[in-house]
Amino acid sequence: MTTFADIRDALTPKQSAQLYDAPLLYCVIMLIGLGFVMVTSASMPAAERLFDNPYHIIIRHSMFLAMGLALFWITCCVPMTWWKRSNPYLLLLGMVLLIVVLIVGREVNGAKRWIPIGPVGFQVAEAAKLYFFSYIAGYLVRKRAEVQENIKGFAKPIAVFAVYAALILLQPDLGTVVVMFVTTVGLLFLAGAKLWQFFALILTGIGLVVLLIIVEPYRMARVVGFLEPWDDPFGKGYQLVQSLMAYGQGGWFGQGLGNSVQKLQYLPEAHNDFIFAVIGEELGFVGVLSILLVFGTLVFRALLIGQQALKCGKEYEGYFAFAIGIWFAFQTMVNVGASAGILPTKGLTLPFVSYGGSSLLIMTIAAGILLRVDFETKMATKQATSRGGKR
Repeated sequence: MTTFADIRDALTPKQSAQLYDAPLLYCVIMLIGLGFVMVTSASMPAAERLFDNPYHIIIRHSMFLAMGLALFWITCCVPMTWWKRSNPYLLLLGMVLLIVVLIVGREVNGAKRWIPIGPVGFQVAEAAKLYFFSYIAGYLVRKRAEVQENIKGFAKPIAVFAVYAALILLQPDLGTVVVMFVTTVGLLFLAGAKLWQFFALILTGIGLVVLLIIVEPYRMARVVGFLEPWDDPFGKGYQLVQSLMAYGQGGWFGQGLGNSVQKLQYLPEAHNDFIFAVIGEELGFVGVLSILLVFGTLVFRALLIGQQALKCGKEYEGYFAFAIGIWFAFQTMVNVGASAGILPTKGLTLPFVSYGGSSLLIMTIAAGILLRVDFETKMATKQATSRGGKR
């Protein structure tokens, strides 16, 4: 005889055997697809002018995208125990790469950030970020009690960060240092560091950033241009003024895909640092809001994966997922904020969207790590439930 409980169970969607986070995967796919479309749209005028081929930049972007998807699949297959076991060696590798780039790196616009590999250049600071976050996650697992109880445990990861920061500042690349600092502070806070240590670190970091801005004229010029862009609209404030004009022309629903005016040699780096302004002009407020919601969902899922891993006893995996979530959130905030005039220009890419091969490769690896963490957490939970049911 069919009971009410049988009917209820039949009508209730059953838990899928899905062992990966579908919303996270969908968000990544949507952002990569958006990036491909918008880089195509925004890069054609610059590619025509620089390379006499409107498709030059998107062809390179497609090449990196193919490599990124391959790395994404490989990363999803690599057990997290490998990352956990290898994180000290990855930290050392990151440090070696940061030294090597200062010696043999290719200089572009006064910055030596790329190691030439054939016809392309690899920005080592992107890989160094990921390796450093892996190390911090491993350190917090090994020394969590020490971090919570005394200043020594708190100071050790800061000392490692200081070495990385010094090498990256020699390139120079203040934006990457700020992203690493914010992520490190966030992880130490989540690990239970004392509040006075937390606030002391924040104040010290802010003071050092201000000092670094003051001592470098080009950084000071960026800040001055950000505060009063209309005072010098054809000089220090040029990029921001053109970016704001792009947003202003977008309105509610935009000018239509491919119809941006600012990308036609007016807005520098339209396919890179300021791609969100082109998105605003072509897709309007509704498009911008929709994309920000996708980013918000991506970050939320990353943090949720980290929380679930910690609950399951997978501390390294949990802290690593938290680090990636904070990294994605802050870098998105800085890129969007810079193009909208809320923050000074920092030269950080928009995750998965901006043109930038090194960034795209490392971001796809980070997304693969998140899916792997979620997979292993669900497998562990499933096995624990099965053992509990057999008793």
